[in-house]
Amino acid sequence: MMYLDTPPKLVEAEIFSAMPDCFRRKGVRTDWADANRPGEAVDGFIEGPSFDADGNLYIVDIPFGRIFRIAPDKTWSLVVEYEGWPNGLKIGKDGRILVADYMHGIMQLDVKAGCMRPVLTSRNSESFRGCNDLHIAANGDIYFTDQGQTGLHDPTGRVYRLTTSGRLDCLIDTGISPNGLVLDRAEATLFVAMTRDNAVWRLPFMKDGSVSKVGRFCSTFGTAGPDGLTMDQAGRLFVAHASLGHVFVFAPNGELIARIKSCAGPACTNVAIGSHGDRLYITESSTGSVMVADINEKSLRKA
Repeated sequence: MMYLDTPPKLVEAEIFSAMPDCFRRKGVRTDWADANRPGEAVDGFIEGPSFDADGNLYIVDIPFGRIFRIAPDKTWSLVVEYEGWPNGLKIGKDGRILVADYMHGIMQLDVKAGCMRPVLTSRNSESFRGCNDLHIAANGDIYFTDQGQTGLHDPTGRVYRLTTSGRLDCLIDTGISPNGLVLDRAEATLFVAMTRDNAVWRLPFMKDGSVSKVGRFCSTFGTAGPDGLTMDQAGRLFVAHASLGHVFVFAPNGELIARIKSCAGPACTNVAIGSHGDRLYITESSTGSVMVADINEKSLRKA
């Protein structure tokens, strides 16, 4: 991680809300936890924060196939529980709630019916390796990562674009554990967290919609790497790091300008910006906590 002159500004996070005890599945083993958090007691693993138009915050609980809604008064309610591993969640401008499900593919949450409906579960009759996260473009195109168990030993993770016309484009198939992703403000470049590469890759689009000259936008360190991403109106990239207990904030040129420190555990996995654009919400998965931090211009400005 690189800064050019002064050290990055330190911003402290605070607890917004934590999973109530009544929803914690203590002492319950799951196949997902055995594979991804071996030896740890997992009573929930939350990710995928996204706000609806009414200010409700939706999050997923991967190992137990649950999606929760946190109301503005911080009351938790269970929206759906199903046989799946919801890994990422995004709410479109049209109110559609899409889920990247590690077990099934891309799904849609029907809130009124309390069920999940398939959107895309395979490519050319072949199942996905394990979808992780997604991003919805302004025109409705869906960008998503197919991470599976890829890493430096197996750099075959994929990044896809599902257009509104139904065409599925594979943008890259050499990803090193592709995870969170976000388009820049002009939607001319896609940023993808490559967790096991401990880096964020920058994928510029060509005129035909393909990508070229893919490179590392920033590099980090640690036992795990970048996870969820988001970007503010100023083009600053917020990178949740899954083992360092921070969200790192990068300027458009790649300079590290701030770091938001967890007040819970080290597993900062996903991030979402509130409706006013001045607060960042962070899932800390190991404790089942949602944190919040000020990200207004004053809070992020270097001394």
